[in-house]
Amino acid sequence: MALAIQPIGAAFVGEVTGVDCRKPLSPETVAAIEAGMDQYAALVYRGQKLTDEEQLAFTLHFGEIEKKGAGSGKGRIHFRSEEQARALARGIGDFSNVDGAGKPLLSGTRAYQFKLADRLWHSDSSFRAIPAKYSLLSGRAVPSWGGNTEFADMRAAYDALDDRSRHEVEDLVCLHSQIYSREIVGFSEMTDEERDAFKPVRQRLVRRHPVTGRKSLFLSSHAGAIEGWTIPESRMYLRDLIEFATQPRFVYSHVWRLHDFVVWDNRATMHRGRRFDPAEARDVRQTRLVGDVVTIEQSA
Repeated sequence: MALAIQPIGAAFVGEVTGVDCRKPLSPETVAAIEAGMDQYAALVYRGQKLTDEEQLAFTLHFGEIEKKGAGSGKGRIHFRSEEQARALARGIGDFSNVDGAGKPLLSGTRAYQFKLADRLWHSDSSFRAIPAKYSLLSGRAVPSWGGNTEFADMRAAYDALDDRSRHEVEDLVCLHSQIYSREIVGFSEMTDEERDAFKPVRQRLVRRHPVTGRKSLFLSSHAGAIEGWTIPESRMYLRDLIEFATQPRFVYSHVWRLHDFVVWDNRATMHRGRRFDPAEARDVRQTRLVGDVVTIEQSA
C-alpha cells in the first residue's frame, strides 16, 4: 500500500496511510513524510502499536533527538521523584500521568501539578534558545473520556492578522520560560537552582519556517514578557494574540484512539492537552527533535 495523506478536520492536519512506523523507512518515504509535514504541520498515524525502541528509530529518520535539560528535579523529567519515574528507553519523554508503580500520579505531587500547565496553549521547547522541530507522541493507554490534544495553526493565524497588527508584531521579541507558564497555574514554589535552570530565553514573535519560508506567530504560554514593554502590558497583549490565534477556524482537536501516533511541527503550531479523569491511566510517550535554527541571538 502506497503512502497517502488525506486532510482531516482543519486543513492543516493530515492522516497518513500506507506507512508502518515500526519498520525502517526508505529515503523516498522519509522525503514524502517531510513534505507532508511542511504542508499540513501535523500528521496522524492510526494503529501504530509502537515499542519505545521503534518510536525512537522512527524519530531518528527526521533529525536528532532533543536532550532534556536541568531543572526537572533530581535529574528526572517534570519534577518526578525516583519513585514516580518509569524505566523508559533513553530519549523517550514520559508525558503520562502514571508513576513507577503503574498508578496515576496523586494530585498533591509536584509532578502532577507541574504537568497541569500542559493544558495551556504552548509550543514545545520555546523556552530553549533553539526551539524544537517535531514532537512525536504515541498513545499507549488512553482514558475513557477527555484527554484530547488540540493544535492551532500559527501560519494561518499570522495570515489572518490585519495589516496594522501584522506590522505591530513583526519585530517584537518575547522572553520564554517554563517559570511563566507554571506561574499561570499556581506552580510558583521553585528553588533558586530550579529558577536558574529555567532562565528566560529570547524568541521572535514572528518567525519564518526554514523550509517553506512561510511566516507564523511564535506564541506560547511560556512567553511572559515582551522586550521594552511592561509586564502587565506584555501579558495582556500576548493573551489577546493567543485568543485570536486559537479561534475554532485555526484549531484541530485530536480525539485519541489506542495506538495513535501523532507528529507535529512546533515551528508552525501551538498545542495543548485537555482535561481527563485523573484516576485513569493516560500513557503517552514523546520523542522530540532538536530544532534547526535560532529565531534570534541570546543576550550575553
